[in-house]
Amino acid sequence: MLIASVVLNACSINGIFPAETTIPVQETQPAVPTATPTPTPVPTSTPTPTPAPEHIVVSFLGDLTLADALAWSGAAGSFDAVVDGDWTYCFQNCADYLATDDLTYANFEGTYGDENAEHMNKEFVFANVPESVQLLINGSIEAVNLANNHSYDYFDAGLATTQETLEEAGILWSNQHQTAIYEVRGIKIGMFGIDMIGNGDTAETAYPLIDELREAGCQIIIASCHWGVERYYEPTNDQVYVGRALIDYGVDIVVGAHPHRLEPIEIYNGRYILYSLSNFCFGGNTGLSDPDSCIVRCEFVMDETNSYVEEYNLTVVPYSQTSFASNDYCPMPYEWESPEYFRVMERLNWNQEDE
Repeated sequence: MLIASVVLNACSINGIFPAETTIPVQETQPAVPTATPTPTPVPTSTPTPTPAPEHIVVSFLGDLTLADALAWSGAAGSFDAVVDGDWTYCFQNCADYLATDDLTYANFEGTYGDENAEHMNKEFVFANVPESVQLLINGSIEAVNLANNHSYDYFDAGLATTQETLEEAGILWSNQHQTAIYEVRGIKIGMFGIDMIGNGDTAETAYPLIDELREAGCQIIIASCHWGVERYYEPTNDQVYVGRALIDYGVDIVVGAHPHRLEPIEIYNGRYILYSLSNFCFGGNTGLSDPDSCIVRCEFVMDETNSYVEEYNLTVVPYSQTSFASNDYCPMPYEWESPEYFRVMERLNWNQEDE
């Protein structure tokens, strides 16, 4: 502590103190400000962002028969003679469009392998050279159904070669025995087929396959059905029963093949049944009695947790299986609002305001 002396004049304070009395005075130090403690920051929890609902786009094609019928292999005007090893040829008028979707799924009718190998004794037998799988790759076709009456044209050995060829090319396949799963942006798309023509499958045949896909976590399930009567423009009672049963059991969309004709689209319980998309690229004949076809594109809009499909939006693009009067195996779109365009829409019983 510091002490200072102050000398006071006695007269000035009325003689209270002697003339030179010294009074000790305590000098105070200047106040030192107290530091304010820095508050400890409390961590703020960052909320987990809710994922935006995904919009998954799948394109569907009808029958693909990408080879000659064995009976006229290599003849003038046949598939092999026209395509002649150009693996960009068949889908040149749609490949760019199909490349904009998340998945393209088609019904593949035929086999890959040696056309001279042992085969079934029937009118139409189809064997594709393995190199021609590049047609699917260049056409942006990622998955095919093999549940149909041509998958066994070359018996079990031919089917095995077909499956191996597709797998080596990175193309998924499914049938009545084997499911396939394609994943895009965290959404699993499950696929399977049934063959009511060559295999006698029923809706009940598909139930274990649907269960398997659900257990695998698929949020979208697609059924490819080989059914109906050739050259019929209307579905049979069996088609209607099976298609609706599959929807009731949990399938998101049913896609039909085999009649070689367009059949109506049905909206059933908020989901779509495409009874028949006809052929898309058909190497089985050099001429076409009915060239009408289409690409059907479905947008699957997921719920806010991306757990299931909340909305289905369908778009139809009318196509011809050929670019000319005869079959040149090169599908092309019909001109918008042309008579052929409206004919396809009428056969599908479909109306849309596009363009």
